[in-house]
Amino acid sequence: MQPTTQDSPPLDLDAYLSRIGYRGALAPTREVLDALHTAHVHSIPFENVDILLGRRIRIDLASVQAKLVEARRGGYCFEHNTLFVAALRRIGFEVTTLIARVRFNHSSISPRSHMLSLIDVPGGPLVADVGFGGPGLTRSARLVEGERQPQEIDVVSFRRESPSLWVLESQGGEQPQDLYAFTLEESYPVDYEVANHFTSTHPDSLFVNNLLAAIATPEGRVTLRNRTLGVLHRGQFERVKLDREAIVGVLRDRFGLELPADAQLTCPGIVADGG
Repeated sequence: MQPTTQDSPPLDLDAYLSRIGYRGALAPTREVLDALHTAHVHSIPFENVDILLGRRIRIDLASVQAKLVEARRGGYCFEHNTLFVAALRRIGFEVTTLIARVRFNHSSISPRSHMLSLIDVPGGPLVADVGFGGPGLTRSARLVEGERQPQEIDVVSFRRESPSLWVLESQGGEQPQDLYAFTLEESYPVDYEVANHFTSTHPDSLFVNNLLAAIATPEGRVTLRNRTLGVLHRGQFERVKLDREAIVGVLRDRFGLELPADAQLTCPGIVADGG
């Protein structure tokens, strides 16, 4: 495993903005941050297809640009947030990168394996995260305890479990649901390299054992977990079980992922998801 180099070529900001369809102002304000955040999650899917194809996940900026921008693919948290943070810094935002333990759909303590960012703006810090792949942020949220903050289709809040530990909660369901927990200690590329190696190669990793894809829409979210397609639209949720042969077409039509027609996507989750 080679560490991320610190001399990656600079971000092609124009290409990134074109990829997310953003044509607005470029100034380090919350309004611009939220517009970029929403445009990103509507345009670039969360997905782990390359892991199932046996490809190495590279999270240096050059590799992320080549994949998510030039090849118009998606990725997971390290790829999404590396790209987004690079864009924010080019625009002039002050950004601190953080790492979290995911609690969503976890019954035991998980490793620190999720990247997010903290943005310093007048009025107080904002949390941004374009790479979670589940409920949560479609725009930034103020890092304050107990305030219900509406997103497009969710409501989030932060809970402080200790003086140093923050928890992001989804308030959109009948009961609050923890999404992830984090401290404000800055994390660095080498930290993400270690987490990425575990996430993309460990035999017990969620991403090694399951096909996952998700993309936010203005009125909902589309998700794929193995052979189960979920579509949330205007508060109505539909779940469809796919034939294995339909998966590549759904990745193309629902998530914009162009894969070879003969791509062999297999993992324990796809095999088990046959009911």
